[in-house]
Amino acid sequence: MNADLRTRLGSLTLPNPVVTAAGCAGSGRELAQFFDVAEIGAVTTKSVMLEPRAGRPSPRMAETPSGMLSTIGMQGPGVDVFLQRDLPWLLSRGGRAIVSIAGSGPAEFGELARRISEADGVDAIEVNLSCPDPADPSGRHFADDPAQAAAVVQTVRSHARSGLPVLAKLAADVPDVVKLAEACIGARADGLTMINTLRGMSVDTRTLRPAVTGGMGGLSGPAIRPLAVGCVYRVHEAFPEVPIVGVGGVRTGTDVLEFMAAGASAVAVGTMNFSDPSACARILREFTEVLEARDVTRVADLVGIAHRTGM
Repeated sequence: MNADLRTRLGSLTLPNPVVTAAGCAGSGRELAQFFDVAEIGAVTTKSVMLEPRAGRPSPRMAETPSGMLSTIGMQGPGVDVFLQRDLPWLLSRGGRAIVSIAGSGPAEFGELARRISEADGVDAIEVNLSCPDPADPSGRHFADDPAQAAAVVQTVRSHARSGLPVLAKLAADVPDVVKLAEACIGARADGLTMINTLRGMSVDTRTLRPAVTGGMGGLSGPAIRPLAVGCVYRVHEAFPEVPIVGVGGVRTGTDVLEFMAAGASAVAVGTMNFSDPSACARILREFTEVLEARDVTRVADLVGIAHRTGM
């Protein structure tokens, strides 16, 4: 039995629901020696900014129990290099591109959306709302305030070409993730990606200093998966027609099944890529085996099934 693996994110149809998470696979080049990047649903690129950024000084990553703490600082070559080098490479390999963007304010997000929209071959834009708002002296992220998040999403939507899906990436460490989702949907986001990393800290017990530069970092990996699944479940329950990319601690094909049952239409693999660069291809194979074992003929039928079974 060959199941129909196709899934939809707004107007975008992917051949299967397994994608990479932003920041965990570059633009696909790093993983291409381990599997064919055209095999998976899409590559979500590392967040692109207008100008080149060196990022934070080392140490920028630290292992934690069942996870990883990171504070990269939006390192990247800027949008010009991305459009001239990285995007053409991905498209030349037959990959599908969900381009993550990050800016210092709505105007910068809008300019990025315009530039990205003008490029051929971009399948969707993901809006990284876990960027510090420069107008807020406390360093709060755009995702911390539904009104600020909505302003960013609305600007991106107004600058992106018609028909190009805009996905708002949400954080979970906010007062109410459902209200945050509602604000982004009201600002015309076509879909949601959830969740981003959770802010946390680790202390190096040898030096008794913070394990990463700046003290706080973003926690990812299996430790956050139950929280991510819960957020997907709650938001899908509130907005069942809005497509969601579930992300957080995915390691196996069964994890993909879990996220889709909670309400995700696609599932992103993140931290696992660092320890197993072939993880996306392996997880896709495992997922198809899970479908076969359950006699599932159409993957779209799984989306939100946990709600329909009264679990």
